[in-house]
Amino acid sequence: MVDLGLKNFPQFAENYQTYQTILTFIRNRDRATLQQLVMNYRPNGTEMDTVMRTIQKNYLGIRNACLYDYSNGPLEGINRKIKELKRSCYGFSNLRHFFIRIKLIHA
Repeated sequence: MVDLGLKNFPQFAENYQTYQTILTFIRNRDRATLQQLVMNYRPNGTEMDTVMRTIQKNYLGIRNACLYDYSNGPLEGINRKIKELKRSCYGFSNLRHFFIRIKLIHA
């Protein structure tokens, strides 16, 4: 399906190639080449322009994600589970029971 779009729509093919290149640079943690791509990108009137502006605006965070191995993703997942617990239980009559339930979720 993607091949059909790539053959028939050259602008889509260009955007798809840019997207795949960005993913490759991030997966390989190639910060220098990613920076070159982002800074040398020429707008072409497509949604990729918005993507590249967003990457330029958040480049420092993206660079740090490529540079360091650690992430706060697991902690954010724990916070999400606690918030879901609070929403689904409508409050606990005993705060101790709430903390026990949190420990059960994350044990």
